[in-house]
Amino acid sequence: MSTTDYAIEALRLTQRHNFHTVLDDVTLRVPAGAVVGLVGRNGAGKSSLLRCLVGLEEPESGSALLLGCAALALDDAVRRRLGYVAQTPDLFDWMNVLQHIRLIGRAYPRWNEDRALALAVRLDLPLHGRVAELSGGDQQKLAVLLALAHEPDLLLLDEPVASLDPLARREFMRALFAAPSRDDAEPRTVVISSHILSDLERVVSHVAFLRDGRLQLFDAWDALLEHLRLLPDDAAAPPQAAFVSRNTATRQLVIDSRRAPAWAGAGRAMTLDELFAELNA
Repeated sequence: MSTTDYAIEALRLTQRHNFHTVLDDVTLRVPAGAVVGLVGRNGAGKSSLLRCLVGLEEPESGSALLLGCAALALDDAVRRRLGYVAQTPDLFDWMNVLQHIRLIGRAYPRWNEDRALALAVRLDLPLHGRVAELSGGDQQKLAVLLALAHEPDLLLLDEPVASLDPLARREFMRALFAAPSRDDAEPRTVVISSHILSDLERVVSHVAFLRDGRLQLFDAWDALLEHLRLLPDDAAAPPQAAFVSRNTATRQLVIDSRRAPAWAGAGRAMTLDELFAELNA
């Protein structure tokens, strides 16, 4: 059990690839048990952030803690509590699905093979199908299955449903939030990046927006629904301090009514799709 209230603590992460800044001074603290939707355009820095958080990339500056342990020095005990799915699955082409389940299971004391096999059936995965012969969607399903079957306390997922059809996405969401088999299980913390915002909207507790490598916004989704308001640009001018964004193309603006309580009932709440569009205008 971590001594901190945060499953993830990233402090001033900065990363550059080929002289291009992909993460720019990102500070992020994810409460234990939160389900965070990580959103942003392609190239916003989502994959780089997740890779830095799990210790697969060393940032140019800044640091990160996962479950109280430095991301670049994760011990075996912490690694066994983590699950990570990359945007491109890292699988063995010559092995079949069942062989993956049994091989990966040896590394995790919590591994639940019955759950893994049941999930394979629900996801319509051929147990004896070689990875090299699987479709991109089936490879993604297998990667998700392998990340879930050891019942991790912290799960980081980079576009896990991008290659899945709607039925497979529904089964994935069911599996993601299925009750663990262990009586001592802590609430699972999840960070999931996805462009399918309608799926995220139904399950997240928090939303993190990245734009050009900077963390533009991080808050509880319920708070954003309550306090962020979409107004026509020709509305009576709210206080400048309440402005979040202004879209000159659609002539709309977003304000945070917490900074201007008198505007709490103004305009209307937004969907996650609408908020994404306004923040990236």
